[in-house]
Amino acid sequence: MRLFAAVLPPERALAELGSVVDELRQLPGADDLRWTGRPGWHFTLAFYGEVDEDVVPELSARLERAARRTEPFGLAVRGGGQFGQGRALWAGAEGDVTVMRLLADRCEAAARKAGVEMGGHRRYRAHLTVARSREAVDVRPYLDRLDDFAGRPWTVDELVLVRSNLPRSGVAGEQPRYEAVGRWGFGAGG
Repeated sequence: MRLFAAVLPPERALAELGSVVDELRQLPGADDLRWTGRPGWHFTLAFYGEVDEDVVPELSARLERAARRTEPFGLAVRGGGQFGQGRALWAGAEGDVTVMRLLADRCEAAARKAGVEMGGHRRYRAHLTVARSREAVDVRPYLDRLDDFAGRPWTVDELVLVRSNLPRSGVAGEQPRYEAVGRWGFGAGG
């Protein structure tokens, strides 16, 4: 199964970002981008790729420990950026991003200790992908609008292991489906 560890923003934060993304989708050239749907908006902490089902219990136990070692922290969706010359357009985060980076490192370490092949370590950058493109795209007009966006803060208090079910129908615009495989509250009480 295809898995990743994530922070899921609350509905209020998704609605705030959704308003801005609706505006972005009205800009010239927006039809050239593949926009992600709100059900898929999340902050990936660690992407695991295909994981054998027999590894999931060990991975889950290690992620639960990582969650217990993390205290709740404040976060807000803010600003934006791009990867790959406009191939990925994302909203950023502000708040306790240092704690989030530490949690991402813990999620990566949990996977390695559980036997998940992780490849090379990359410095974590908190981002929530809102659109993708197969080609390089000038995303400056979108970034200009995202620069002014600042959502209201919320308290992150759980870690979620998510299964990604990729589209198989071949229907244009079909989105991946996501399902929580595990959820763990932060801190000793989690």
